[in-house]
Amino acid sequence: MSSEQVTEKPQRAPNRRKRFSFGQSTFWTVLGSLLPGSGLLAAGRRRRLGLIVLAIFCLAVLGLAIWAAVDMSSLIRLAVRPSFLIGLTIVLPILALIWVAVIVRTHLDLRPAALTTLQRGFGAALVGVLAFAVVAPMAVASRYSYDQASLVTQVFAGGESKSGTRPDLGGDDPFQDKERVNIALLGADDSADGEEGNIRTDTMMVASINTRTGNTTIVTIPRQTMNLPFPADSPLHEYYPNGFSGYTEAEGMANNLYYAVPNEVPADVLGETDDLGADALKLALGEATGLKVDYYAMINFTGYEELVDALGGITVNINYYVPIGGNTDLGIPPDDQLAPGPDQHLDGFEALWFARGRYGLDDYQRNERQRCSVNAIIEQANPVNLLQRYEAIANASKAMVETDIPQDVLPAIVDLSLKVQSEGEVRSIAPFDGDNALSTGSPDYDELRSRVEKALGESEAPPEDDQPAGSGGDGSGGGDGSEPAETSEPEPSEEPSTEADDSGAEETAADDQPASENLTDSCAYNAEQAEASTPYVLRN
Repeated sequence: MSSEQVTEKPQRAPNRRKRFSFGQSTFWTVLGSLLPGSGLLAAGRRRRLGLIVLAIFCLAVLGLAIWAAVDMSSLIRLAVRPSFLIGLTIVLPILALIWVAVIVRTHLDLRPAALTTLQRGFGAALVGVLAFAVVAPMAVASRYSYDQASLVTQVFAGGESKSGTRPDLGGDDPFQDKERVNIALLGADDSADGEEGNIRTDTMMVASINTRTGNTTIVTIPRQTMNLPFPADSPLHEYYPNGFSGYTEAEGMANNLYYAVPNEVPADVLGETDDLGADALKLALGEATGLKVDYYAMINFTGYEELVDALGGITVNINYYVPIGGNTDLGIPPDDQLAPGPDQHLDGFEALWFARGRYGLDDYQRNERQRCSVNAIIEQANPVNLLQRYEAIANASKAMVETDIPQDVLPAIVDLSLKVQSEGEVRSIAPFDGDNALSTGSPDYDELRSRVEKALGESEAPPEDDQPAGSGGDGSGGGDGSEPAETSEPEPSEEPSTEADDSGAEETAADDQPASENLTDSCAYNAEQAEASTPYVLRN
């Protein structure tokens, strides 16, 4: 067979790109930046690559959207896992570089062969702007991921941390079999007497959170409360059988326990622990209230101001003049004051004095304002605000928060906090304040535990309008709502005792008094109180 008779195989036509005008190429470059891969498909030279890139992008966006709609809490939980966050810190810049490469390749494939100098300059500027629009948010997200990983690692206890009082919980749902989580909220003042390391917990609250509903009851223990008890089965009970006390009355106040106990008992009295003072205070607060305290979170007053500023301030109702500075014992008047008024927006400095100002006032008024501060922070710490101010909040939190909440339980705590904010009702109980107040000098802890138990019941009770018929609220009778249940009239006593009747009436009246109140209601603006409030004479 001659060479002329050999039939050559047909050659595949080259994958030629489509020709676009400069305006069309600009449009597809922009669209290809928003939908990576779409510009490569339009160019016609790299259809397979464009299809792969576009498919990956669309599946990722769709997957995240479905995940957020179906189970937002599990998505948020990833934000407190250091290993995931570190991985995100590395992956995001790589994704940004790939995205920028796709933008550049798309523009080069789409632009006309002949360009004027002006068009060439405009095209380069366009690619630069689009690349920056992609890289900037990716860089911010990568930085936030690193900051968040650093925050979680520094603030929250890792696997090597030790505690003598922390519960051993773990798994994907550590609170599955736990009805309530009790957290001691402590406000520390390390500048009370100028002695380094002498931390006084001038604010002590126990937040008891229902893990199913998010309903929360906050119990306040005043700083001057005496003889905080320890559980009978605790080694600390042997050292303080009659409750925590000191050589002087001031030394035996509750706010001195955190500092004093570690200096008076063996360091290993509760076993291995990173913070004996915190463990001792958890045990004492738990025994006093009848709530076994699981974790603690201590906020230093010196960092509180920075945190509030990082949040963008807080909004509170002020019902009387609150002093800024001053010393009642030394007769030094305040330097300034916060005036009463509704919805007062306070910066960090003002919020600090709203929480701690005491000149001419008592600790009970300060405790009430501190509870209102907690409520204001809960309202201010919404996801949008946290995201907008994240870096400042993270940096402030590192400097001011100490806690024994472990990292493996943190995702469940985050989930629970979102439930408190979005679904739960926050109530407060101040058993040492008011007309039927307990004594801080000689507290009746049995009565305190009884009131706390009653307050928890009020927290979970349905509203009166939601009570089923026949529950006793309207006296309409039977359990099925059909006919009233028959009742027998008690026979009158021949010799009624007026003294007994009076006693019973007093007990009934006391029982009818609620033990707790809605924190939003108790922090509401009181125009009459504000009008009657008198401003301070300030120091010159």
